[in-house]
Amino acid sequence: MRAIDYFDKSADAYPNRIAMIDRGTSYSYRETRAMSEKVARAVWAAGVQPGERIAILSQNDARVLVCVLGTYRAGAAWVPINARNAVDANVEYMNYVEASWLFYHSSFAAQVDELKKRIPTLRTLVCIDSEDRGNPSLASLMEKTGDVPEKDWGDPLGNPDELVGVVPTGGTTGPAKGVRVTNLAWGTMIEMACHYWNGREAEAVCLSVAPLSHAAGVVAFAAFAMGATNVILPGFDAKEVMQAIERYKVTHIFLPSTAFYKLLALREVRQFNCSSLRIFLLAGSPVSPEQFKKGVEIFGPCMCQCYGQTEAPMLLTWLDPKSVAAAASGDHPERLRSCGKQTSSVRLAVMNDKGQLLPTRQTGEIVARGALVTPGYYKMPEATAEVRKFGWHHTGDVGYQDEGGYFYIVDRKKDMIITGGFNVFSAEVEAGIMTLEGVEECAVIAVPDETWGEAVKGIVVLRKGVSLSEKDIIDHCKARLGGVKSPKSVEFRTEIPKTPAGKIDHRSLRAPYWVGRDRAVH
Repeated sequence: MRAIDYFDKSADAYPNRIAMIDRGTSYSYRETRAMSEKVARAVWAAGVQPGERIAILSQNDARVLVCVLGTYRAGAAWVPINARNAVDANVEYMNYVEASWLFYHSSFAAQVDELKKRIPTLRTLVCIDSEDRGNPSLASLMEKTGDVPEKDWGDPLGNPDELVGVVPTGGTTGPAKGVRVTNLAWGTMIEMACHYWNGREAEAVCLSVAPLSHAAGVVAFAAFAMGATNVILPGFDAKEVMQAIERYKVTHIFLPSTAFYKLLALREVRQFNCSSLRIFLLAGSPVSPEQFKKGVEIFGPCMCQCYGQTEAPMLLTWLDPKSVAAAASGDHPERLRSCGKQTSSVRLAVMNDKGQLLPTRQTGEIVARGALVTPGYYKMPEATAEVRKFGWHHTGDVGYQDEGGYFYIVDRKKDMIITGGFNVFSAEVEAGIMTLEGVEECAVIAVPDETWGEAVKGIVVLRKGVSLSEKDIIDHCKARLGGVKSPKSVEFRTEIPKTPAGKIDHRSLRAPYWVGRDRAVH
């Protein structure tokens, strides 16, 4: 089906159910549908063609979802713009995908001036929350539909190859690439989400607090397909998240692991009523097993995890709440380190650098096949061919599969540390450090070393009131991981830099230690 069809089916079934709540304002499915229809007609009236790229730059706001629904309904392609990016990065990406429209929030007005000057293809700008210096508001745009009727541009197959989005990769190793998301891949993800995330839950309530331009937006649209209510918070604040769970009786929530750790560190986290939670989804990066177990203790048997990437969104694997709860209680505790089993619409395997598939317990690159996988990068045939080597999609993640079919991610290929001839995966060392009580967050990087080539270095953030020494961290890791994998040095900081996608920015952490060298590896 088309991306918009999943929303419309819920609007047909539950027209009076609340679709969105944002800062106290509620919108029913009927109202949300009507707004998206007006956006689509206004876009058509302005001459937008199928597949044309429409960008959205905003903080979390219900009107973002309305604009995306309108874009889908019009047959155009959504281009999510990261609000945390530098202006230059957004200019570069929007020029690359040739964005012609931009919906934006007034808080980004200064950035929008730069975008307008530097993106020749950008012809229409709409401010979603107010009139802005000659640019119409979303409300006024929706009145400019004229006599344009809604078009039925669907075909009997649901237009599987039509673009619904050109979504940027993280761009941590260079400029972001545009992932072509089709109706087929999007629909595959939505249908699996409804299946795996208890989509039949009556009156489900999904809390959207992570950026809607990233995975939280994917989750929000899956929630629409379930007929759920999306409660939208402008940003992450641990106490506000807990208050919202209790107030709205939230059943579904997604958080990246970094935000999850901050939630666990909230002193009064156990004082809130979280009994409504059915799915507490973690994704985006591996989760510390100790913290995962603590999540089960606090939130109950709702903790779960999935693994995906922009090129294959959200659900390459699924680690269900039952398995997590069992592992937390001592039944196969090693599965707290797993991202789960391959899902029903994909095939996963582990491959070496020669293109050979590896047996269980052997470490290599995780590769995938299936309808969830992107058809390729926008106007980048060479990059597409590279990620398709040996007839599989290459994730860039290093891991292995156990005898039970569970996959374990040990690191990104680019984050592997080679010290004294041994491969050390930073994620494994980070997980070891995180088991030490009093550590709130950590990162592990390679730094140059005359003896070992590369040495393992830990960057650690402690919880308030906690005092630990470098020796405490190193001794703890030696006891758990052995001498080779343990940090040779530890630096304490008050915070760890993140990428615009909210992940630990290993690249910027490494950079100062490799200044003046020909390459950032030995």
